[in-house]
This record gives sequence, C-alpha cells and structure tokens, in this order.
Amino acid sequence: MLRSKEKYQKQVVPAMMKKFEYKNVMQVPRLEKIVLNIGFGKIIQAKTTGEREKISTAILEDIGLITGQRPVLTKAHRSVAGFKIRKGIPIGAKVTLRGAKMNDFLDKLIHIALPRTRDFRGIPVSSIDRSGNLTLGIKEHIVFPEILPEKAKNILGFEITIVTSAKSRDEAGELFRLLGFPLES
Repeated sequence: MLRSKEKYQKQVVPAMMKKFEYKNVMQVPRLEKIVLNIGFGKIIQAKTTGEREKISTAILEDIGLITGQRPVLTKAHRSVAGFKIRKGIPIGAKVTLRGAKMNDFLDKLIHIALPRTRDFRGIPVSSIDRSGNLTLGIKEHIVFPEILPEKAKNILGFEITIVTSAKSRDEAGELFRLLGFPLES
C-alpha cells in the first residue's frame, strides 16, 4: 500500500496530466490543508465551570491524539440566551493540518476511519464544493484507532474539510478518486 504522498507523486500526477492535458506538473491540483472543526457547546452548556474545563480538556486530548497536533480552542464571540452560551465560553476546537501530519491523517482517514464508520456507503460527490474542497462529517470520533471506546465519555462528531488547489469540482473529484477516497459513483 502506497502512502498518500507517494501515491500522489507516482500515480495521481501522471493520470491527472493525461486526463486534463496539463502542460506543466505544477498545474496538477494538490492537497493544501486539512481542517478539523469540532463544536462541543451542546455538551457543556448546562455545566459548571469546573465540569466545563474537564470536558473540554478531555475533548482536546482526544482530538490531539487523532491528529497528532494540539487543537486551538474556539470561544463564543457573543452571548446567545437561547443556547445558554455566554461570551468567552469555549464552544469548540479546530486543528489545521499541513505537510507530513496532513498526509498521515489522510492515510488514517481513508484506510482506517472511513471503513470503520457505521453504515458507510461512500462519500457523496455533492460533498465537493465548486472550489474543489471536500467536506465530510464524522458522527463518532471513536472510529479512529487512537480512541478507546471504553474510555470515551462523550461520543463526539466533527467536520473535516480537505482543501485542494483544484479549480473545479471535476478536477477535485478525479483527484480524490485517484487518492483512494471512497466516493459514490
């Protein structure tokens, strides 16, 4: 099994150049970054300050284990009475992966996490936007091998956005197919 970076260089670039008739290797779309975004405002909204800190540190540790990088805490910009949120309360976390960590996470996502997802039938092609970026939602973070289901107190969902340099949905779809993403036909 080729790692995603090697696969990109040895298989994806030649196939994309042939299909889209690029004149230069630099025209071939590539992955720029992967952004993970998790919102846990619902879990901590009715908790005390101490409980909030415990829950948020546990969530940050889990996301750090999954990505290999420390997440950044996102805080509420304004108070919203309907959601019982006050300004400055941590309501989420995000991680931006680039380079080697991005490639490692991509391999783990394609080969381990997505196949372990319950009732998974493929990624809909409609998840790719016009700019060529793919956005997925993971309903349970326990599909990643670093998280032990017995020790996870809260089952968390998060969003993964894979940003590419593709100029169209067709280019991005072909890039993801060649990289091994299980896209629906």
